[in-house]
Amino acid sequence: MKIDFNKNQDGLVPAIIQDATTKNVLMLGYMNEEAFGVTQETKKVTFFSRSKQRLWTKGEESGNFLILVDFKVDCDNDSLLIKVKPQGPTCHTGSDTCWNETNESSFGFLSELEGIIASRKSNIANDESYVASLFRKGINKIAQKVGEEAVETVIEAKDDNDDLFLYESADLLFHYLILLQAKGFSLKDIEAELRTRKK
Repeated sequence: MKIDFNKNQDGLVPAIIQDATTKNVLMLGYMNEEAFGVTQETKKVTFFSRSKQRLWTKGEESGNFLILVDFKVDCDNDSLLIKVKPQGPTCHTGSDTCWNETNESSFGFLSELEGIIASRKSNIANDESYVASLFRKGINKIAQKVGEEAVETVIEAKDDNDDLFLYESADLLFHYLILLQAKGFSLKDIEAELRTRKK
């Protein structure tokens, strides 16, 4: 795995900075061979600043360092993916990312679904949806539904109909997301708990 710093006349390669935990892209910088060497040695991401024409360690003024976790070289050996643990906001504006996005875990569609459930929970008096009706019935009914869906999922797991198993699994996960919010939690809380068990 050799980085081709000589591909461009300026000796720079783009370095995409990604949070090693959330997988969000935080910023884009440029490294020459010296900057890459300093990054590996100090474990603090260091770039070559094109405006200052010198090496620049991210966080040298703000204290918001990017701690090196891992790196990968692309298929053409002329760009880097740098995985980091950020020590505070990445952007000089104070934003988590240079695209003014919040750097938090996302579970794709499941996060979107959590948002819909939260919206219906906050409007249970006027919302006629199934989700709002469950919240109106209270925690006991929601917990009972999770139990029912869990039993149905187990039954389908023992049979050979994969379609029914997936259907019941989706029902179980859906009702579990409702139960989490009824208890004041989210998938992020479950993720945090699971991370404590990694060891």
